[in-house]
Amino acid sequence: MPSPSPAAAQAIVPADIDPVAISVDAVALRAGLARCGQIVARHQRELTRLDTILGDGDHGDNLVIGFRAVDELLADLPPETTPGEILRAVGHRLVAAVGGASGPLYGTACIEAGFRASDTVILDGPTIAAMLDAAASGLARRGRCQPGDKTILDTLAPAAAAFGDAIAAGAGARAAYAAAVREGRRGMRATRDLVARRGLAMRLGERSVGHRDPGAVSCLLLLCALGGR
Repeated sequence: MPSPSPAAAQAIVPADIDPVAISVDAVALRAGLARCGQIVARHQRELTRLDTILGDGDHGDNLVIGFRAVDELLADLPPETTPGEILRAVGHRLVAAVGGASGPLYGTACIEAGFRASDTVILDGPTIAAMLDAAASGLARRGRCQPGDKTILDTLAPAAAAFGDAIAAGAGARAAYAAAVREGRRGMRATRDLVARRGLAMRLGERSVGHRDPGAVSCLLLLCALGGR
């Protein structure tokens, strides 16, 4: 099946998630991270095109470099590495390998999620909700940003909140994930009408309106890859 475009990816809701309960182990996490590398490679040109308008034109290229480094890291980690340890290692690798702002931001998000996972071997719904919240909070601190600033956080924050709210309300995995993707998609789409308040796009002022933030788009793609096939 061909990979969806960034626009088409907005509607992805994986069909292979247990509709009753979430249980993510290290094997599933490794598979999700591998899909992240694949999806950014497939959408490298589009992500870089978006960044050419608002940034310095290397977002897709940098993410490809970063997730290639992640693939190498995962190959070297022993099988018994826990999900939290994997995420912390991945976060540090992204900070080191990815240029621009996206490396520190995505890296911090992974590190904070990994710390929240602690030494848990099987991640359940409430744990994943707490990890997403920690990732969003860590990214906000590192980027000194908030929702509405036209950044990655405009996708991640509403997705994390929606997932957590759904789990707290007793929703199953499919419903929680669908809510996260839906709200993340809504946040990403909303960046088109925002004035950039952080990053290189700030220099454009009002001229940044009318363009989706490349980080918000890549964040949605990564969320889809982590939860998809």
